[in-house]
Amino acid sequence: MSRNAKINTLLLLVVAALAVLPLALGLGDGKEEPFAGSDAQAERAITELEPDYKPWFSPLYEPPSGEIESALFALQAAIGAGVLAYYFGLRRGRRQGEARAVAAREAGVQADRDTARADESHGSEA
Repeated sequence: MSRNAKINTLLLLVVAALAVLPLALGLGDGKEEPFAGSDAQAERAITELEPDYKPWFSPLYEPPSGEIESALFALQAAIGAGVLAYYFGLRRGRRQGEARAVAAREAGVQADRDTARADESHGSEA
């Protein structure tokens, strides 16, 4: 197994552990919303500390349900992943194109040298 394969396997195991351990350890047991987002937790903490707190502004769009909010968040994540994948693919393609151009240029230079040597050897025989 190559070094990169070992690193990728280790990273995959860490990500899987981060996803499964909170569920396996029961970290959300006994709560009304066991795995609420950080925004909801912050809002709850603020209202507990300062019940008269008035927010500075309100959201531009409030989805009608939590499912729609989750779907919009997933769409945002998918678009971001697509943009990143495009960028990294473009970078890799450019690198491969440059490598091919260098290889072709070197092959052309070698072919020119071989042709010149062949011309010299034919010229000396005559």
